[in-house]
Amino acid sequence: MEIEGSAAALAKRWSWGRLASGVVCLLLLLGGVAVQPAVAGEATEAMRSTIDETLKIVKDKDLKQPGKAEERRRRLEQVVGDRFDYQEMSRRALGAPWNELTDKDKEEFVALFRKLLINSYADKIESYSGEGVQYINERTEKDYAEVRTKVLTGKVEIPLDYRLLNKGADWRVYDVVVDGVSLVNNYRGQFSKILRSSTFADLVDQLRKKSDKTNAP
Repeated sequence: MEIEGSAAALAKRWSWGRLASGVVCLLLLLGGVAVQPAVAGEATEAMRSTIDETLKIVKDKDLKQPGKAEERRRRLEQVVGDRFDYQEMSRRALGAPWNELTDKDKEEFVALFRKLLINSYADKIESYSGEGVQYINERTEKDYAEVRTKVLTGKVEIPLDYRLLNKGADWRVYDVVVDGVSLVNNYRGQFSKILRSSTFADLVDQLRKKSDKTNAP
């Protein structure tokens, strides 16, 4: 089994027209959307600050100039990395096998999974022209929160929910749910199928090849 990007995997659940709108939602990793007034809470404000900063970079005319692509990508990745907890996302996506890994294996898996996520959506984000997002509400229980939003694109509204964990007085994203489909659960299903018939080393090799293929000119 080959690892699919979430957009491809979600195509199996959505009609093609809905998927096209869903791809816009899957700018989730960089949050590039125009913000409308919303119900505020600590987790919501954390997401708002990341989205605002991302949108500022996406719209920066200077960063759209030839020769600035690398700097633009680096700045976007930095903003996202400050809000998204890639280690927590990796741990949840891999599931139980995570506990059996060495620290070195965990570090490599997180790096590869992070690269997979970024490479899957970076081009879409950088070409994003701006839609709208409506903040619905925020639900919090102890150190966990869910910020529920709707992405507005044309006549379609796609539910897009961010799940966050409070770490060191800061809210970090560990999962995103698009139209009821969890990004983390989607990858966990793919990883589990591979591990049932193969080894962790084979899974890592697939992630590495997927990353190399995406980076190829």
